[in-house]
Amino acid sequence: MVDFKTIVNDVKTGKSYNVAVSGHHANSLIGKNIGEVVDGIFVGLPGYKLKITGGSDGNGTPMRKDLPGGARRKLLLSDGLGFHEKRHGERKRVAIRGATVTADIVQINLAIEEYGPKSVEESLAPESPAEN
Repeated sequence: MVDFKTIVNDVKTGKSYNVAVSGHHANSLIGKNIGEVVDGIFVGLPGYKLKITGGSDGNGTPMRKDLPGGARRKLLLSDGLGFHEKRHGERKRVAIRGATVTADIVQINLAIEEYGPKSVEESLAPESPAEN
């Protein structure tokens, strides 16, 4: 079974929420690409539409939208996602993941595209412990 840590970003308020996704909901996210819109039911937000904006694997290697597939590859980068130059014109060969969500991905970033009937905080708020 695949488990994902998803970070859901509420673009209206600027808040982000950590949501663990496992089981058949996690399996439904495999094969999706960066930029695709998925149903919010996968992360406990029924009625919402979420856009995949990125992610990373277990080593922290980021996903890149312009790299097809889900494999890890080494690219020569000058600046941007995955590498930030220290000196102007510097280039470096860096490991980058493709844009497709695979079983090797650990963390997925999602942004809310369409809002549902309930507020995000009501749906994703952690359960408060029972008071004695």
